[in-house]
Amino acid sequence: MKHLLKLMDLSKEEICSILNMADQLKYEKKHGIEHKRLAGKTLGMIFQKSSTRTRVSFEVGMYDLGGSALFLSAHDLQIGRGEPIEDTARVLSRYLDGIMIRTYSQEEVEKLAEYGSIPVINGLTDYCHPCQVLADLMTIREYKGAIRGNKLTYIGDGNNMANSLIVGGIKLGMKVSVACPEGYRPDAEIMKWAAENGEFQCTENILEAAADADVLYTDVWASMGQEAEAAERQKVFAEYQINDRVMACAKRDAIVQHCLPAHRGEEISAEVFEAHAAEIFDEAENRLHVQKAVLVKCLTS
Repeated sequence: MKHLLKLMDLSKEEICSILNMADQLKYEKKHGIEHKRLAGKTLGMIFQKSSTRTRVSFEVGMYDLGGSALFLSAHDLQIGRGEPIEDTARVLSRYLDGIMIRTYSQEEVEKLAEYGSIPVINGLTDYCHPCQVLADLMTIREYKGAIRGNKLTYIGDGNNMANSLIVGGIKLGMKVSVACPEGYRPDAEIMKWAAENGEFQCTENILEAAADADVLYTDVWASMGQEAEAAERQKVFAEYQINDRVMACAKRDAIVQHCLPAHRGEEISAEVFEAHAAEIFDEAENRLHVQKAVLVKCLTS
């Protein structure tokens, strides 16, 4: 695996291979077994969007693997002053063994990979969030024993999380149901692909989407870069909340996931969040293990 740009690029077998390695690395970390698989390797981490989990998990991950990570703020790099991403890619390729980028444009990530000569990992764009969804799939497998055959319901904005959850869920044999308002649906091409390749539903009816769900998932109503829309989005998404009423439609042993940060009382009630905090924070922890697996796959291929 040369890059991780989006989940659509990976086969089912490649995704499962990442999850299996993540399980192994998690076991080794929990039991104090060193795994310096990337000794001497350096990862450059470009951030145009702020981060808690992405930055800490990649930085700690590289340390655990015996390598090092450089935090590269867009404000400090020449791309913040207009240097083309093509030139940045060619320069950083001379210094680093890999690049992780967290930014707005998917095109920027794709260009880094096209013009650079080292692996590129997508830490988040407005289009998709592959690292997060790999951690989500890992967590589902931990709690459910398997991924295939489970029903995943996403409630809220049809954003980068919805796009990647649809792709990851369908590729691994899940039924995927999305509930979001008209005008805030996931990417049309992704939905078309999902309908042609698996069991997929997109509806405005939250309770219909949640019926018999094994996994309920949500995200904030206004993502980074959408702050100016926050007031309008609060009105549009007012009913799109995971709460006791929604949980009653799902299976009794349904788990809840959230990519964090969470706005209690908006996309998820405080009661449901706290009742399912174990699953949510296991999911957050699994960002570390999955990203270490991605780093090993990309930087040793």
